[in-house]
Amino acid sequence: MPQNAIEKIAQKFAVGLAEGQKVHAGDFISIRPAYVMTHDNTGAIIPKFKAIGASKFANPRQVVFTLDHNVQDTSEKNISKYKKIEEFAREMGNDFYPAGRGIGHQIMIEEGYAFPGTLVVASDSHSNMYGGIGALGTPIVRTDAAAIWATSVTWWQIPPVLKVELTGELRKGVSGKDVILALCGYFNNDEALNHVIEFTGEGVKHLTIDKRLTIANMTTEWGALGGVFPIDEITIGWLRQRADFITERGLQGVPSDDDGNGVHPRLNHFRINQLIEELPSLAPDENAFYAKEISIDLSGIEPYVAGPDTVKIATPASEIKKEKIKINKAYLVSCVNARVEDIAEAAKIIKGKKVAEGVEFYVGAASGEVEAESKKRGDWQALLEAGAIALPPGCGPCIGLGKGLLKSGEVGISATNRNFKGRMGSPEAKAYLASPAVVAASAVEGFITTPFETEKVKIQAKVKTNSARTKGQASVELIEGFPKIIEGNLIFCPSDNMNTDGIFPGKYTYIDDFTPEDQAKVVMENYDPQFVNVVKRGDILAGGFNFGTGSSREQAATALKYKGIRIVIAGSFSATYLRNAFNNGFLAVAVPEFVKRLKELFPSKSLTINTQENVVIDFENSVLRFAGEEFHFNPIGKAAQEIIVAGGLGDWVKGKI
Repeated sequence: MPQNAIEKIAQKFAVGLAEGQKVHAGDFISIRPAYVMTHDNTGAIIPKFKAIGASKFANPRQVVFTLDHNVQDTSEKNISKYKKIEEFAREMGNDFYPAGRGIGHQIMIEEGYAFPGTLVVASDSHSNMYGGIGALGTPIVRTDAAAIWATSVTWWQIPPVLKVELTGELRKGVSGKDVILALCGYFNNDEALNHVIEFTGEGVKHLTIDKRLTIANMTTEWGALGGVFPIDEITIGWLRQRADFITERGLQGVPSDDDGNGVHPRLNHFRINQLIEELPSLAPDENAFYAKEISIDLSGIEPYVAGPDTVKIATPASEIKKEKIKINKAYLVSCVNARVEDIAEAAKIIKGKKVAEGVEFYVGAASGEVEAESKKRGDWQALLEAGAIALPPGCGPCIGLGKGLLKSGEVGISATNRNFKGRMGSPEAKAYLASPAVVAASAVEGFITTPFETEKVKIQAKVKTNSARTKGQASVELIEGFPKIIEGNLIFCPSDNMNTDGIFPGKYTYIDDFTPEDQAKVVMENYDPQFVNVVKRGDILAGGFNFGTGSSREQAATALKYKGIRIVIAGSFSATYLRNAFNNGFLAVAVPEFVKRLKELFPSKSLTINTQENVVIDFENSVLRFAGEEFHFNPIGKAAQEIIVAGGLGDWVKGKI
């Protein structure tokens, strides 16, 4: 069966496959990523690593630590935390970048950890950014990071792949940020949710690497688990320029360059030449399958402003400026839009002007290297001379840490990637997103505006959903201990977008002595208080689509497990929920056609429906049987089976070390 580009990269980094086995979307596989990055959350992952009995890294060269989130906090507590992480890195022998070097994702790009055609993971949702240079970057949860440290591998279910064809060319003044804001605002009905995006089309060649990195970064906000651009002449040119720059720099600050030969281990011309030879094997096959296909004409995009408080509402900047929305703060910071090209664009707009009275304009480069280059060009000084307030390279106000947070009643416009209510400060504030140029112009005028006189255009885009690849009943080899069949009474909770707070209320999350029995008593409390009285041990739960959306709390999986639910079936799952379920030894299976049928069979408005019907899940044949009908699902692969049989990822790791 043909493979798309995403499946080909997954194939390359899969381990334990049967001879001749080709992987496709939906498959559960074991993966050995090229690199795994963790940042300030390294401090929380270390105890997980030690709790599974590990004492050393399986491959220290695979692991990268970057301190970037809370770099403005100089308290004794945070300094002590950072010191412990650095000491742990020294003890383990992995690469470490201290606070001030920059945001982890930018470092992964600058230092060649994220390399085209490779699979790179990070315990942070914006690892999607690596797709800007043709690497498959995808997020993992902290338990996965500890497992990779200990064994070098973890598991992954290859997501469905969405192809986005870019046609045309951007108009003057339109940025990569405007492209992704247009996509988020136009296709705002979860079209990209839990997919990996493969960008294609003639329009790609008109996008610089910085623009691609911005678009890939914010595929996260679009709901995707990755966004990968093709590896083309622009990518190769950028790599060669980068390799030359690093050679000129003299390899300073690169932890693993200790061989003394003056050649960077990741970014060098020999490796780039190897990549060029490999390119034909990474290209998608003819007739490769895509779950969905979107096309959008870049020439139909103009500067946009998203918000307030959501990326799903995008308004042309030319229209919103008429409202003269007064701002209190403006931001040019974060991993999405604080690179050299972004800072130069803002400087061009603001040079010779002053930030409006009553407005605070915060700027922080994505890395120390970006800041140094911007100073060399004079762009950094132009911003400061206009009245901008400099922040150290790091995350800062983008995640509600450090100086410059939004206060109650304030309005901010930001070149960051998220504007969730309360993320950048008070939940009583309003946050808008825009490009660096629009942010700089707004900082000068004191209200949301645009520096460009743009022709009014209309987005030309369309989406197509393809029929799922035919899956007949197929025999699957099951490992010893994994059930061939699970059956039981079916409980149906029909609501779509069941969030983790509905499954396990947040008010219980940080009660340290909350026992499994306690979790079972409050499961689904916020969704349906009667759930605990309807469900019996041994029942099987069916939910709607996008089950487990929301926060990453593991208790949303374990609470159902402790209640005695044997397995959760849903139309689709939040990827994070699915990871947490399997990592805790709890089965979860997506069977979309079955859930659609249940909605027809049980149109009741009840929150929890006891169907009083038996459901049979046959894992050997990957088929679900209910009320005389059969529904096929993706086979549970060996990688996932092993984790379930072990009782969870932690115990699986213990068995490997």
